Amino acid sequence: MTAIHHTTHTMTDKLYDDVRGVEAKIKELQKKEAPLPNFGPASFEIDAVLFDMDGTLVNSIAAVEAAWGQVADEIGQDRDYVIKATHGRRASDNLKKFKPFLKEHEIDKEVQKFEQSILDHADAYENKRRSRSNSRTSSQGSTPASSRRGSAVSSRRPSFQQQQAAALFGSFTPLDKSANSSRANLSSSELTRELARAKLTAATDEAETGVESSAVDLEEDEDDLSDLGEDMSVQILPGVRSLIDSLPEGRYAVATSGARTYAYGAMERAGIVPPKITITAEDPRLGNGKPYPDPFVLAARELGYDPKYCMVVEDSPSGIIAGVASGATTLAVCTSHTQDQIERCGAQFLTQNLEAVWVEVLPSGKLKVNIDPSRITSEIKHDATTDVGPNFKPSWARKEDKKEAKAKAEAEKQAAEATA
Repeated sequence: MTAIHHTTHTMTDKLYDDVRGVEAKIKELQKKEAPLPNFGPASFEIDAVLFDMDGTLVNSIAAVEAAWGQVADEIGQDRDYVIKATHGRRASDNLKKFKPFLKEHEIDKEVQKFEQSILDHADAYENKRRSRSNSRTSSQGSTPASSRRGSAVSSRRPSFQQQQAAALFGSFTPLDKSANSSRANLSSSELTRELARAKLTAATDEAETGVESSAVDLEEDEDDLSDLGEDMSVQILPGVRSLIDSLPEGRYAVATSGARTYAYGAMERAGIVPPKITITAEDPRLGNGKPYPDPFVLAARELGYDPKYCMVVEDSPSGIIAGVASGATTLAVCTSHTQDQIERCGAQFLTQNLEAVWVEVLPSGKLKVNIDPSRITSEIKHDATTDVGPNFKPSWARKEDKKEAKAKAEAEKQAAEATA
């Protein structure tokens, strides 16, 4: 294996020596003129996987857009412009850009306030959904079957994914870092025991009610929730759970542009156990955020590997550029951007979502990454609770499509009138 010695870094450590070379690489990649990535089946060997979080592991884009929309309103800027400009970058960098009047000592507090607002949007939607579910249950008839089903919905934990997160991180109110720090620092074996207890609790609940959690969830999913507004809940993305489950402990990390409040809060709500190495935006060892490679370089080194022997998984242009600049093999996923928006950012591989990807541990200890687009089934069946399919576009991209379609229709109308 190509493992390097695990070292403890300080704020004064350089994550890479060739600063000018990295900056030149970033500028080149930002032109979006890189060769097209590999779209077809592929396999290659690596030492570790470095994941981005939002848009890669979880979808909370509606809540994030709502939070940035509020910022846009505060400063009198166009919502679509602010949302498009902020994706994939650290909140601190974005807030410095759009709120230049903030003093340096005010940034951390402003970031925490902003990221808490994302979680608040997600929780508010989830509370409305649960209230609707409870109202529907209470309005059902009093037959034994319906009573049993209603009891199951009201007394059991919200879902098995949430049971996992609750067992590991506590309640589903916005994350209290001090209260949950002991769980966040559990060892892998301790996390496994906690997860086993969560599974046992789920099985007990089902035995007592006679209703499987998945069956109740299915009934809730069939409800028409359109009147609740845009779905702002935090959802795990297709293929994520099976991919993470296939990776050995200590062979993957998360490197996100989100600060700790949002990063841990979002993974908690999606039922993902944050890995021991989770690099968040406020880490003092980071000189720069994405599109600089600092987060991925630091994550790789903390795992004990050279980034050039790792795979970065990213969804945004700035994140993909950061992955490529780190020297890692970079896999782009079309879960928040369309293919044409990210295919020229330098990634070696591109797939619609992570259903196409699986990992095998070789006898040598290396990880063999396999990519096969034919495994993707999200067109007809979505992973977990997400409704983000391979053709998903964020709101600003959908609005741009509508503008283009309207302009095209107007042009065709004018042409028809001119020839009449």
